[in-house]
Amino acid sequence: MDFYRAQVLCCGGTGCTSSGSGEIIKRFEEQIVKFGLDKEIKIVRTGCFGLCAAGPVVIVYPEGTFYSHVRVEDVDEIVSEHLLKGRIVKHLTYQDKERGEEQHLSLESIGFYQKQKRIVLRNCGVIDPENIDEYIAFDGYKALEKVLTSMKPAEVIQVVLDSGLRGRGGAGFPTGLKWKFAAASKGEQKYMVCNADEGDPGAFMDRSVLEGDPHAVLEAMTIAGFAVGATEGYIYVRAEYPIAVKRLEIAIKQAREYGLLGKNILGSGFDFDISIRLGAGAFVCGEETALMASIEGMRGEPRSKPPFPAVKGLFAMPTNINNVETFANIPQIIINGADWFRSIGTEKSTGTKVFALGGKINNTGLVEIPMGTKLREIIYDIGGGIPGGKKFKAVQTGGPSGGCIPAELLDIPIEYDTLTQIGSMMGSGGMIVMDEDNCMVDIARFFLDFTVDESCGKCTPCRIGTRRMLEILDRIVNGKGVEGDLEKLERLGRNIKATALCGLGQTAPNPVLSTIHYFRDEYEAHIRDKRCPAHHCQALLNFYITDKCRGCTACAKVCPADAITGVVKERHVIDTTKCIKCGSCVEKCRFGAIEKR
Repeated sequence: MDFYRAQVLCCGGTGCTSSGSGEIIKRFEEQIVKFGLDKEIKIVRTGCFGLCAAGPVVIVYPEGTFYSHVRVEDVDEIVSEHLLKGRIVKHLTYQDKERGEEQHLSLESIGFYQKQKRIVLRNCGVIDPENIDEYIAFDGYKALEKVLTSMKPAEVIQVVLDSGLRGRGGAGFPTGLKWKFAAASKGEQKYMVCNADEGDPGAFMDRSVLEGDPHAVLEAMTIAGFAVGATEGYIYVRAEYPIAVKRLEIAIKQAREYGLLGKNILGSGFDFDISIRLGAGAFVCGEETALMASIEGMRGEPRSKPPFPAVKGLFAMPTNINNVETFANIPQIIINGADWFRSIGTEKSTGTKVFALGGKINNTGLVEIPMGTKLREIIYDIGGGIPGGKKFKAVQTGGPSGGCIPAELLDIPIEYDTLTQIGSMMGSGGMIVMDEDNCMVDIARFFLDFTVDESCGKCTPCRIGTRRMLEILDRIVNGKGVEGDLEKLERLGRNIKATALCGLGQTAPNPVLSTIHYFRDEYEAHIRDKRCPAHHCQALLNFYITDKCRGCTACAKVCPADAITGVVKERHVIDTTKCIKCGSCVEKCRFGAIEKR
């Protein structure tokens, strides 16, 4: 075994990779060889650290120094000063905006991490996901060993039942109960399926787990297979996740070589193996029956239930389906026990939840919080608040299937039942933050447009009903809304929720219904006053030049429609009949003299 006096952990998740972390890692490797440090320093490509806003991220241990926004040209200084001479390069360290001080200690000392509890993400950013030995060193496959050597299938299911773990894919169905149904079903063959078809806009939770800790999912699927009597598993993952797919392939190969997948696992007599199936990017394939149809080589369309997958699923055999995050909890529940898991979160929503925090927020990234954490804590304590001192307006949870939570509900605890009560939902974990500049009517239109585009078209309520709703929203944001439109939207939304075939259609109206409920005045301003209160909808905007104008003529020179007239050193005027509302004049004006009304 090799021992190193220091380790340099470099984020190798998709976000940092797209920002050049691969070149940074390559430069580190070159520099430590140059200085003869390759026997003393280990460079580790990890998964996502979570704080994507600070990427590319590099952490140097044992000091735990957190370097942020690292560039290739910064590497030489980190190596020559920190790794060679032991002097931290302070100007490259992470600056905590909330505390106003530099952080040189562990990752957990940064405000972004302090209210988090990492169970699902415990190994992400900590280990090399392409090295099974590192996973094993952090208690990897310990849960599988415990299950295969000292537990019966029914005992495993009972532990999961007692833990209170609910499906993290969106519906929140009790995981143990799902396993129990599959175990009770009779069939010549049973299947275990991992749903990694993460399609919500702004969601990247499952991707990050697969990129940073793939063995946790393999171990959990094997445990679940043992519990329900399945001998074959499939991971259905988006083809748009090449890093995740590559690391899964490596992990499966390593697990087979170590005897942790395949025949007679750990000498227990239990056989279980896993295959990968790539999805083509259809959002509807996140629905379990459509997903199974896709694995079978058919068009990804949902079917009516019952029969449920536990009775008649993949290839008409009993099948259990859970998503990535649900599986990632299993090894820790087995190791630490059901009572440990229940001690985290709330009575009806136990454990933690991973969210992809995005939109108008300072600390964009991946967060894992105990269930019951207040929304205010997520937005301000973890997320660092809204950029530019803007006012928080709303947050969309649950992706296109969820709803918008307004500012007056900032102190609501984040858990399954409370979100449902206010017209939103947990979903898989997307959390898109909006500020005062966002138009809630246009936000609703954006999510509904996504759903319309992704509808498989099988059932009439979803295929036609959502399109009629989108047409009404299009009219409203273009200044052509009429009295009665809101009532039509509400009636259509309720009917679609009641009659659509699958979860995609049943939840598609949620963004519209929730924004009408909490921001009705904004809809009414669009319809009655032909005005967008957020000054966002172009068709309802007019540009005006105020008394601040110095007559510099800069705006007139860039106007593509020749809509601005005036003489030098005198206030100019915009002809609103000619103005095409491109905003070029606003961008060019140095005096803030042009307003949108």
